[in-house]
Amino acid sequence: MFGLFGKKIDTEQSARLQTKLGALIDPHNAQSFAQAGFIERAEVRGDTAEIDCVLDYPFQGYEAELTAEIEQVARHIDGVKHVKTTLAFLSPIGSSQSGKPLPGVRNIIAVASGKGGVGKSTTSVNLALALLAEGANVGLLDADIYGPSQPLMLGCHETPRVDEHRAMQPIMAHGLQTMSIGYLIEDAQAMVWRGPMVTSALMQLLNDTRWNDLDYLIVDMPPGTGDIQLTLAQKVPVAGSVIVTTPQDIALLDARKAITMFDKVNVPVLGVVENMSVHICSQCGHAEAIFGAGGGEKLAAEFHIEVLGRLPLDLTIRTDLDEGLPTVVRAPDSPIAVSYRQTARKMAAVLGRRVRTYGYDGPNIVVEDADAGD
Repeated sequence: MFGLFGKKIDTEQSARLQTKLGALIDPHNAQSFAQAGFIERAEVRGDTAEIDCVLDYPFQGYEAELTAEIEQVARHIDGVKHVKTTLAFLSPIGSSQSGKPLPGVRNIIAVASGKGGVGKSTTSVNLALALLAEGANVGLLDADIYGPSQPLMLGCHETPRVDEHRAMQPIMAHGLQTMSIGYLIEDAQAMVWRGPMVTSALMQLLNDTRWNDLDYLIVDMPPGTGDIQLTLAQKVPVAGSVIVTTPQDIALLDARKAITMFDKVNVPVLGVVENMSVHICSQCGHAEAIFGAGGGEKLAAEFHIEVLGRLPLDLTIRTDLDEGLPTVVRAPDSPIAVSYRQTARKMAAVLGRRVRTYGYDGPNIVVEDADAGD
C-alpha cells in the first residue's frame, strides 16, 4: 500500500501506532482514545507518522498538550522520526425525546440550580464563553423570564431584529448568539405573569429565534424546581443538564431537588459545578473555603455523577459581569478563565461520552401532565 506521495505504508508499524494511541486516556472523559473512537487515521510511511484525530468536544486550550502527548507516543515507534498530527472537533448530536429538534442547534445544555444565589447565571455566561473560546459555536438563552440578567452580564441592550418569516435574529454578544426577554422589555418592567404565560414566552424565545449552526445552546434556567421548571425540561429537547451549587449544606439540599427534577423527566445530568468553592483574598492571595469544602464531591458521589469543576469566589468575577465583560472575555488568560475553560471542556466531553454510550436519540421519555391530579 502506498501513500499520496508514493511512500509505502508500513502496516505493521501502523498497527502498533494505532494500538499505542488507542491506549491514551483522555483526562476529560476518562476513556481511552480507542473507546472514544477519536483516532480517524494512524499510519506510518517511511520515517513519518501521520495521525488524524477527531474529538467530540472543543479543545483549543488543551490542543498543545494533546499534540505533544500524541507525538511523544508516535516517536516511540521504531523508525519514526517525524510526526504529522491533525486534530479536529466535531460536536455530537444529543437530545432527549422531550421535544422536537431545534433547527440550527446540535445540543442544548440546561444550567440549573435548586435555588437562587448560587451563581447559576454567572456560571452559565462564563461557561458559554468558555466553550466559544475552546472552538465551538455557542448560543446562550436566558430562560429566566421574571428576572433576566444576561443582557446586563453581556453588556448588550439591543432589540432583536425580526425577519420576514417573523423569526428573531439572535443578538451577538462577545461572539455568542444570545436571546433574552430582557432584550424586549425595559429594565424596570416587572413580568407579572402566571406560569403558563411564562412558559409560552420562553418557548417563543427558544423556537422563534433563528439559531445559526450551534454546537451548543446553553440555557440559563430559572432558579427552583416548580411547575415552570418541569414544563421547560419536558418541552425543550435537552441533551444534558448541569447543576450549579455552592459547597454549603443548604445549597446542596436544593441541588438534590434539581437533580431529582431532571431524573423524573429523563434529562441526563452531566455533572455538578461547585461554585464559590474557595475565596481568594484580593490583598494577600489567601485561600479560604468560606462556604465549606467537599460539598460538590459529596453530591456527585450520592447521585453517581461527576464534579465538572470548582470555581472560585472572586471579586473580579462580579465586577466584570457588572461591567458587561465576563471574566472569560476580559481576562482570557487568567486563572479564573482557565478554570471556566477546563470546566466547559469536561462538560462537553462528558456529553460526548454519553451520546456515544446511549446513542444519538437519547432516552425515551414519558411525560406526565404536571396538572394531573390537581
